[in-house]
Amino acid sequence: MPLLQVLRPTLPILIGASIMLTLSMGLRQSLGIFMQPLTHDIHISISDFTLALAVQNLAWGFLQPLAGAMTTRYGFRPIMIVGSLMYIAGLILMATANGLVSIMIGAGVLIGTSLACTAAAIAMSVAARAVPATVRSTVLGIVSGAGSLGALLSAPLGQMLNEGFGWRAGLAGFVVMSVLMIPAAWYAGRVDNIPLPKPAADDISDATAITAARTAFGNASFVVMTCAYLVCGMQLVFLTTHLPSYLAICGLDPMLSAQTLGMIGGFNVLGSLFFGWAGQRWNKLALLGGIYVLRSLALAWYFMLPATPSSTLLFGAIMGFLWMGVGPLVAGAVAEMFGLRWQAMIQGLAFMSHQIGSFLGAYGGGVLYDALGSYTMAWRIGVALGLAGGIVQVAFALIRPSHPPVLRTA
Repeated sequence: MPLLQVLRPTLPILIGASIMLTLSMGLRQSLGIFMQPLTHDIHISISDFTLALAVQNLAWGFLQPLAGAMTTRYGFRPIMIVGSLMYIAGLILMATANGLVSIMIGAGVLIGTSLACTAAAIAMSVAARAVPATVRSTVLGIVSGAGSLGALLSAPLGQMLNEGFGWRAGLAGFVVMSVLMIPAAWYAGRVDNIPLPKPAADDISDATAITAARTAFGNASFVVMTCAYLVCGMQLVFLTTHLPSYLAICGLDPMLSAQTLGMIGGFNVLGSLFFGWAGQRWNKLALLGGIYVLRSLALAWYFMLPATPSSTLLFGAIMGFLWMGVGPLVAGAVAEMFGLRWQAMIQGLAFMSHQIGSFLGAYGGGVLYDALGSYTMAWRIGVALGLAGGIVQVAFALIRPSHPPVLRTA
């Protein structure tokens, strides 16, 4: 049966989840555009700004399991709508900020909490529930790809407003875009009306949240995936936060940073589609490890050479292809191992590791730059840890393929 025919009944849900994801991720990935003018204007340091983004990542990571568990009790729609409202409030607070406290609360706490309710883990769980298992990985790749368009749109728009009218106008533009998250979340929330499939004999659907979490951490494949996930967050958030500053140091056109983030967003689409397709056919966890290794090699190549517009855009294309492809792979692996009922929560538990890495990438990069005056040590650490995590992930996935957990609750 053609894929479109299979998906037609759930298209409003999938489109809503994609739009919500593209806005929440795209706007968040583009905040680094405003770092230089914002910090100069309100007299805070680069490390102060990156600390706010680090708090955002920690709030996102540690609240993600809670948000996932709450969708099981209250449904997806109320969680996503509340998260959308918090995103809008966080951007308004940033746009009107005059000091560190407003940036910390707006960019850090509010947007971080919102992302736990609107970003990849929730959107992927919505998509996974809405479609049959036979096309799940492919559909997760499509939703992840559609969700990658946000940076392609928001980064150039934000930079144009920033250059023409100032950083506050750029953030005001982001506020207007974020309002669209509310209707998107409403339509995605229709998934609450779709019943869960009948649990298999080895499913944990009837388990409590604590039992489901204990079962997940008793699964070796899940634990290795979760640990390797740390390097993913560290590398990606280091780039989205510090690449605009690095290009400014190199004396390149400020618009290049927005173009590169847009290039990342565009190639995100291709990468998400490819890895969603590939995850339907090959070992998802081995593919994850391969992504981490290839990203690390791309980072080493780019930062070892003098930055030019051509090399920067090519680097953005490579990293974009390898960026959100992890989304369908992680979501698909969790659904295969543990079922759908607790997917959002268990995926959130893995995501906590990702966000600890994001904290290190955002704040650690800022601290190393302030201390050493360059990003050399920061990218070397990112490359080394990325290669180590990727190699371990691939080796474990091939030597010991993932399997359902031993502990069961019928």
